[in-house]
Amino acid sequence: MIRRTALATVALGSAALLLTACGSSHSAASGPANGAKASTTGSAAPSNPASPATPATPPSSPAGAGNAPAPNAAAPTTAPAPAATTAPAVAPAVPAAATRTAKPIHTQTLVDGSKAEIYKLGDEHYLAKVVHNGELFVTLETHGHDAGLDANDMFIELSLDGTLHSWMGGGKQGPGTFKLAGGWTAKVTKIGELRYRAQILGNEGEVDATVETNQHDVGLDANGIYIVLSDGGIISAHA
Repeated sequence: MIRRTALATVALGSAALLLTACGSSHSAASGPANGAKASTTGSAAPSNPASPATPATPPSSPAGAGNAPAPNAAAPTTAPAPAATTAPAVAPAVPAAATRTAKPIHTQTLVDGSKAEIYKLGDEHYLAKVVHNGELFVTLETHGHDAGLDANDMFIELSLDGTLHSWMGGGKQGPGTFKLAGGWTAKVTKIGELRYRAQILGNEGEVDATVETNQHDVGLDANGIYIVLSDGGIISAHA
């Protein structure tokens, strides 16, 4: 879900969206809209990869910023300037003080069979603990921005409303320009060691959001199109 003044940048530790946003514990954050958020972190991914989801039908023009619905064939609303966020450094695996006595607001099963417990820590502040084979393998945290993770070709995105999305495959290796789910285009460039930037472009080539890694993956909820950019330059989107 894209809010703030525009779409965001995210990273598993320290990433920048168009205004640049930060993620969580090996924390993280995903298609374009008129606002951005992002960031997360993670570790090696569980097994059993599946096929990527079929991309949504591209819209004739990109959706507006904020938490508006995904783009469609109708004429777009005016897109506000993209927002930027930066992903923070790696956080402890599980903030003990925040979750020691707290109970998850919900749990869900990820595409590879892993279990995720979602905790609400505050307004637009959620923590997801992902458990695989009975062991905690990664946490993602939103704090004013979405979070995302590339866990060995399983992509996870945690949105500001506490919803978690996961999918397998569909990654494109940057640098390069790629078509994404929902009709968006991503221009991925390498800007340093484990640092990549993805500009999310609308149908007219305008930049609707920017996400940037800084040694950590980043994610973005773009009006129902979920995007993850890894610190190795792999980008994947899912509707």
